[in-house]
Amino acid sequence: MTRVDYYNDPNAPKANSIAVAVSAFIQDDEGRILMIRRTDNNLYSIPGGQLELGETLSQAAVREVREETGIECEVTGVVGLYSDPNHVIAYDDGEVRQEFSICFAAIALSGQPRTSSESKEVLWVLPETLEQLSIHPSIRLRIDHAQSGTKVHFG
Repeated sequence: MTRVDYYNDPNAPKANSIAVAVSAFIQDDEGRILMIRRTDNNLYSIPGGQLELGETLSQAAVREVREETGIECEVTGVVGLYSDPNHVIAYDDGEVRQEFSICFAAIALSGQPRTSSESKEVLWVLPETLEQLSIHPSIRLRIDHAQSGTKVHFG
């Protein structure tokens, strides 16, 4: 399935669903950020995905990181809560989703980076090289908030 993210776009389609999503901001001891290149839109992102029935939000974040990157992690805090109705995601099946997304801070525990059906590339990125990657503004906002080290962000 492919997707197109719209952010503050007056020509964006109207949302017809809402979903709970999670993501995880993880830095290693060298300060590098764990990133993936998504298979559905070819953009770079922090790992994340949709909450599944029967799991907590933090369990969903740990599962998504494992599935998309091969890295086992532990959630250590909350970066922010994101529900901007001006950010919608249109899928090729007709769904246009407004996400309610929780971005967690986490630490890597073990594992080796590997790709998956959702990630065509997994890499540790130095913060000063982020500008070289094609990152959606909504994901860049989460990264910036995580790096700011301030309290939980709401948006």
